[in-house]
Amino acid sequence: MSTPQELTEQISLASHWVGPLQNEIARVVVGQKSLIEGLLIGLLTNGHILLEGVPGLAKTLTVKTLAQAIHTGFQRIQFTPDLLPADLIGTLIYNPRTGEFTTKQGPLFSNLILADEINRAPAKVQSALLEAMQERQVTIGDQTYKLADPFLVLATQNPLEQEGTYSLPEAQLDRFMLKLKVGYPSKVEERQILDLMGTSNPNMEVQRILDPKDILHARTLVNQVFVDDRVKDYIVNLVFATREPNTYGIKGLDGMLRYGASPRATIALTLAAKARAFLAGRGFVTPHDVKSVAADVLRHRLLISYEAEAEEITSETIVSKLLQHLPVP
Repeated sequence: MSTPQELTEQISLASHWVGPLQNEIARVVVGQKSLIEGLLIGLLTNGHILLEGVPGLAKTLTVKTLAQAIHTGFQRIQFTPDLLPADLIGTLIYNPRTGEFTTKQGPLFSNLILADEINRAPAKVQSALLEAMQERQVTIGDQTYKLADPFLVLATQNPLEQEGTYSLPEAQLDRFMLKLKVGYPSKVEERQILDLMGTSNPNMEVQRILDPKDILHARTLVNQVFVDDRVKDYIVNLVFATREPNTYGIKGLDGMLRYGASPRATIALTLAAKARAFLAGRGFVTPHDVKSVAADVLRHRLLISYEAEAEEITSETIVSKLLQHLPVP
């Protein structure tokens, strides 16, 4: 077992691609640094990501650019109310000449899957996607097929438009490791976007920075990143406080939460903090790593009450309050 110092040296060598990859994406996508960092955390931890933002904020462009820079397969699936599970996973086709069925694989058989407007698809489609997300396999007929590695679902949803949408089940939301909020660019960034994209034929060529095997190697190091017992206790306390805030003396949250985060959130928070340490070139996790990823990991896992909605208190407000009041090791 490597010491944190030795692991830091290994990570500094293995993470040589992080800066060039971020720079390559930044040539096409202006700003959105937190979005890019979140996508890299998902890649390093094998965790799916839900992107929420209004149209036109380069969500699709960022995912496509990332896929090109890693040289992996990329599929964009537009979710609609009439979508069928077979449109995702594939189907069996009957050949009348031979009397046999052959398997036609669907677009899920790729590496990076952009599920655009995921909340527009009905429950049957969500169930088919859930198996792929959780088990990384799909079932067609009586055959089960393993999906590629890396396999990552990056789903988008529009927070404004609710007509013709289906709320994602809590079980499926919990399968998303991170929920990233994509915001508007700054005034300076928007001017840069104008200079870059203000043409009918913008230059969108992306150089390949790394291969999928580099991601898989990086994951082995992420799993080894050291987490001190005090930091582990802090993570557990943070998640447990979403269920029983009064136990930690946090006032003002009575009746605001219907359900807190599940143990899956504890695991996700730890993995995301490890990945953030890797991106920073460190072999150990700091409390700041945990606090930096806490909102992305927890915001979609907390079910707030009607009383909280009436008082315009969001899950992010609650996470922020917990981070302020819980003692940091």
